[in-house]
Amino acid sequence: MLQSREPELRERHGISFRITGIASRRLGWIADPNGLNVENVEHVERAPSPASGKSAPHSTNVHTWLKSAQADVLFEATSLNVENGQPAVDHIRAALNHGAHAITANKGPIVHAYRELRDLAVAQSKRFLFESTVMDGVPIFSLFHELPVIHLQGFHGILNSTTNVILSEMENGLTFDESLEKAQSLGIAETDATHDIDGWDAAVKTGALITVLMDVPIRLEEINREGIRGLSAEAVRAAKKEARPYKLVCRGRKTEKGITATVRPEQIPLTDPMAQIAGTSSYIYFETDIFPGLAITEENPGLYATAYGMLADFVRVVR
Repeated sequence: MLQSREPELRERHGISFRITGIASRRLGWIADPNGLNVENVEHVERAPSPASGKSAPHSTNVHTWLKSAQADVLFEATSLNVENGQPAVDHIRAALNHGAHAITANKGPIVHAYRELRDLAVAQSKRFLFESTVMDGVPIFSLFHELPVIHLQGFHGILNSTTNVILSEMENGLTFDESLEKAQSLGIAETDATHDIDGWDAAVKTGALITVLMDVPIRLEEINREGIRGLSAEAVRAAKKEARPYKLVCRGRKTEKGITATVRPEQIPLTDPMAQIAGTSSYIYFETDIFPGLAITEENPGLYATAYGMLADFVRVVR
């Protein structure tokens, strides 16, 4: 997406860039401050630098890699670690200490280390942004940044596409296992879909919204979590016939006693917009002191939606 939008970034936003580092399990830590040739990423470890003609050097860890790449911005896109948010937390911390802006699509650091990383970014005069962590690239966090002195009182929504696809397919006659296999074949579900099925992904997103938008840190164990594993295909189809289909619903609310948060399957009446959310679509409804109801629906996003969220954050940090 960076490459396909490069002319628009340059002409409309005055942004030029070069990719000076790539790190993955397969490729290792690759860096060249002159810029990497990423046309053929399969062989990027052997790609010559356009300026030097030398092979791109390998680093051994995130600190030497950032220094070798002379990075101004880090895009962090490791997989979710529910227990502690690692290694993403360490990657983001290293980037900020290095003097780079940090952009992540990983929800873990928001739940496990948001205030630390936020404060470190401020101290370093850098930005720590994470729009892609909830509802792909839909501007939820930046929306509330543009709504000053507004108070979020509660929210509810459907935030996990894998479970939504599974429930939709079960309504159409498939078994749980067949529905999961279909979600995996479509590239929506991971090979190990435990985080989705058992509600962990939705719980982390719920925790991120509470932590950032309500400014109340919350531990995952404080979220009443129940996944869809216990729902039978018969129960799902019966609920649809009753015009009250099952959805995995995330809820967060401020009360006099503090924050209450749940993730669990609920039967939703057809009069509720959540009942119409199917496939990979997502939905969230905010209740604030100014706007009694503010809803956002995302219709069947693809992988590029997540990439766009990171790209939009990139434009924000450059601005």
